[in-house]
Amino acid sequence: MTQPLTFTIKTTRLDEHYRPAENTRITTNFANLARGEYRQQNLRNALNMINQRFNELACWDNPTGERYSVELEIISADIQLDNEAIPSIEVLKTYILDNQSQQRIEGIVGNNFSSYVRDYDFSVRLLDHNHGQERFSVPDDFGVLHGNLFKAFVSSDTYKQNFAKPPVICLSVSDSKVYHRTHNQHPILGFEYQPNESSLTEQYFQKMGLQVRYFMPKNSVAPFAFFFFGDLLNDYSNLELISTISTMETFQKIYRPEIYFANTVADECYQANLQSQDHSVTDIVYDREERSRLAIEQGKFAEEVFIKPYQSLLEKWLVQYA
Repeated sequence: MTQPLTFTIKTTRLDEHYRPAENTRITTNFANLARGEYRQQNLRNALNMINQRFNELACWDNPTGERYSVELEIISADIQLDNEAIPSIEVLKTYILDNQSQQRIEGIVGNNFSSYVRDYDFSVRLLDHNHGQERFSVPDDFGVLHGNLFKAFVSSDTYKQNFAKPPVICLSVSDSKVYHRTHNQHPILGFEYQPNESSLTEQYFQKMGLQVRYFMPKNSVAPFAFFFFGDLLNDYSNLELISTISTMETFQKIYRPEIYFANTVADECYQANLQSQDHSVTDIVYDREERSRLAIEQGKFAEEVFIKPYQSLLEKWLVQYA
């Protein structure tokens, strides 16, 4: 493999009519919502929550709280190998509709992040590595392949032709770390928090070339992890940042209500508790047990169609890429 990896992308509108394609990672938050008896109601309610939260944060020149609405696109990136398109990464792209000026404003790409190789790393390889071991550990090269694949995608011509800015990914905080509020406050992102130590997820994303900062926006109840390239606070507009907050807070309220729909607001010292019963729930049906089970299945799929068949090629590519 002497040439750089090449990528292709497909876009799919995420609205109340969305139906996951057969090759979509069904562990993805939005794909999970779009299945079953309540699929359309789930999607409609989630999109309404996103719009309400967006208008709450973008409150200037917005007296009725209805000025903006958010459109979402699913971005599916495939790796091209031997004339095959191998599913790789899925993220979300936001667009902001200004109903007053009739402008359609480009938002942020990233937001939600799904990856077949990450499923393999966390749900297959890490479990195999620790099977029968007394102490948890990670392989020395854990995340190296995935990190370089992601960096290759972001630096590719395909990415640059389709997206004007680098991605921002927004995730839940870890329930095993303690986060301390700082005096730094951003007008949109809110108060910044700092963890007592680095998490495995943070280290994994560092290998993707991403930095991380933790912020709790106004009227949120817990901080979020924002992974980014460059300067998070100055590279993106207020509306761009709000599009990410409103989208990902909605998904986290659905998927992690113990943290993001808690009845108690994070204090100066905060640790998430996934066993807490002191939280509200949405009316949106989300199957978390199925999500965990399917992550293992899709990790094995990545192993069978990508990791094993192309192992020697990938090893050579990693040497060249390094």
